[in-house]
Amino acid sequence: MPSTFSLIGLIVADMGRSLAFYRLLGLDPPAGADAEPHVEVSLPGGLRLAFDTEETIRSFDPDWSPATGGAGRVTLAFACDSPAEVDALHADLLAAGHPGHLPPWDAFWGQRYATVLDPDGNHVDLFAPLPAVATA
Repeated sequence: MPSTFSLIGLIVADMGRSLAFYRLLGLDPPAGADAEPHVEVSLPGGLRLAFDTEETIRSFDPDWSPATGGAGRVTLAFACDSPAEVDALHADLLAAGHPGHLPPWDAFWGQRYATVLDPDGNHVDLFAPLPAVATA
């Protein structure tokens, strides 16, 4: 039987801070989950996003340590309804104290795009299609 992609896992230093960030992006972690060692959120299409504290990972992998040497290699991307929503959500995340990585810009592939960093330094992209440009 072939395997089925089912879950994306993030290892977090501070569960409450990470869940607060992802709540700003529209995810709905369970109430009271901020102090839990493992939290899962159901995503559209049946995927799940899991959050595990560093302590949880070390409980079964005592030699685990966070990656070093720069930005991670995983990016999560959130679709917005409009270019204006990309700009507004980017501004809201920065106002909440989360660092920006790339300010909103019109990408050559036809999307309004921006990148912020979650509390653990993971890149989180925000995007929306640009309006079609009429050609004469």
